[in-house]
Amino acid sequence: MKKALSFCAALVVLMLHAVLVECQQLTIETETGKQTVLARADLESLPHMKVTTGGSDARTTFEGVPVKAALERAGVEFGESLKGKRLASCLLVEAADGYLVVIALPELDPAFTDKQILVAFLRDGQPLDAKEGPYRIVIPMKSVRPGGCDR
Repeated sequence: MKKALSFCAALVVLMLHAVLVECQQLTIETETGKQTVLARADLESLPHMKVTTGGSDARTTFEGVPVKAALERAGVEFGESLKGKRLASCLLVEAADGYLVVIALPELDPAFTDKQILVAFLRDGQPLDAKEGPYRIVIPMKSVRPGGCDR
């Protein structure tokens, strides 16, 4: 597993940093080692979207930008260039507290999925609190509720 994780990290790393409230930034590092730092204003200049999660009794709406848009700002290509060996490429997301998540790049490309993975900075219209934010990766899950059998 360690080898696979290292291979994924070689493609692109999105590190979520929040050292100070005034210094909220994302650092994106590509497989070539090129780093792009996106400040909060850079993220807010990208197209926004909302994603609602949770069941009918506890719905939460997150607002932010698609992870794909942030990666494209850093020069990561999708679409026609995402074929062949690049289909096995992935994104390693590292939070400020060291938490790691791996996302396959095809999971971010509309040619492969309609799921929108978000870098969220608002929850129910309010900035994320210090415990949760300043950013959060939101991956909407599709749930299927199987029908019952009448016997």
